[in-house]
Amino acid sequence: MAHIVIVGAGIGGVPMALEMRGRLGKPHRVTMVADTPTFHFTPSNPWVAVGWRKPAQIKVPLAPMLKRRGIEFVQQRVTKVLPDQNRLDLADGQTLAYDYLVIATGPELAFDEIEGLGPHGGHTHSVCHVDHADSAYDGWLEFLDNPGPIVVGAVQGASCFGPAYEFAFIMDTELRRRKLRDRVPMTFVTSEPYIGHLGLDGVGDTKGLLESELRQRHISFITSARVAKVGADAMTVEEVGAGGEVTATHDLPFSYAMMLPAFRGVEAVRGVEGLSNPKGFVLVDKTQRNAAYGNIFAIGVCIAIPPMGQYPVPVGVPKTGFMIESMVRATADNIAALIEGREATHEATWNAVCLADFGDEGVAFVAMPQIPPRNVNWASQGKWVHLAKIAFEKFFLNKVRRGVAEPFYERLALDVMGVTKTRKRAAEKAG
Repeated sequence: MAHIVIVGAGIGGVPMALEMRGRLGKPHRVTMVADTPTFHFTPSNPWVAVGWRKPAQIKVPLAPMLKRRGIEFVQQRVTKVLPDQNRLDLADGQTLAYDYLVIATGPELAFDEIEGLGPHGGHTHSVCHVDHADSAYDGWLEFLDNPGPIVVGAVQGASCFGPAYEFAFIMDTELRRRKLRDRVPMTFVTSEPYIGHLGLDGVGDTKGLLESELRQRHISFITSARVAKVGADAMTVEEVGAGGEVTATHDLPFSYAMMLPAFRGVEAVRGVEGLSNPKGFVLVDKTQRNAAYGNIFAIGVCIAIPPMGQYPVPVGVPKTGFMIESMVRATADNIAALIEGREATHEATWNAVCLADFGDEGVAFVAMPQIPPRNVNWASQGKWVHLAKIAFEKFFLNKVRRGVAEPFYERLALDVMGVTKTRKRAAEKAG
């Protein structure tokens, strides 16, 4: 009998536990360890931050769902992974042994790398966690009583740019609905070398689509930006040239600011030789397996992926939902194979599908594979993306509530491209 432990209860961890339970017979144990009693649907956080969702609407209690599916649940924070001993140290002083370990913790948010950044003692909000988004909504309500400049974006070293664009456009939409947009100058600040880079060197025409959208909505932008520090009501931002020199310095006043931080690996794996890199991200091969410890796998944002290129301001690579879903399936296949005495040969596809909501419309893109050169390099814009994002939220939350590991993103990729092709053919026929 094998004991498989999954650490983390997010978009990667929950499907991983469900998929693993479905692949293995009853004699094998599957245990999830997480420091939270609920799953929360991270893509909805920008909606929470403007009051379009309540936190309770995007949360699912874990214990009853996991129990129904025969998955053990330990609600504790993992303080240290001890791979030489095949065990985890937990915050309550207990230990947990494993035969196979899947690390799906997500990242630690590196707010402390920039003076004044972040919601904990800093001056900027975040939409990386539902609790941060809820706090951002409290700040949003105060802002609405006394509107002023907004600064929004992603700092140097960030690897998740989509939510920054989403939140900028969602705030714009909400302010227009409230007839307050004319009182709010907005500036988008990003470490990307150009608008729409997304850590992926663009997908389809994301550069043109997103830059055009920013201009149409009167949102100014600064690229290759390095945030030097954040004060109570102003952000110091340096524009960096191709040679690494500072070409301009901006002191941007704000009444409200949301900046996505850089990520790093969680403390439990940082400094474990052979398991993680200097930033604490878990080292894995194409099968999601760690080379030094063959019974450890990792999926999602916590894994190490080299950046797309060398830029004057560091830009990380995102780990999107489709990519994570493919990691889950490959990892489940490989652990099942190892238990049965076979080789671990399954590889994740690492494709990217994204629905970026703008509050009233949005941009969808598909990158297959995520890293160029690609077989599919596609992007499309329209009101249908906003509706698709709402449907996606409902589907995924319902899937977690029911406790099923049904793959979604591959079907979504085919569906969104099919919708666009159908509409294009209809327009050509009509016109």
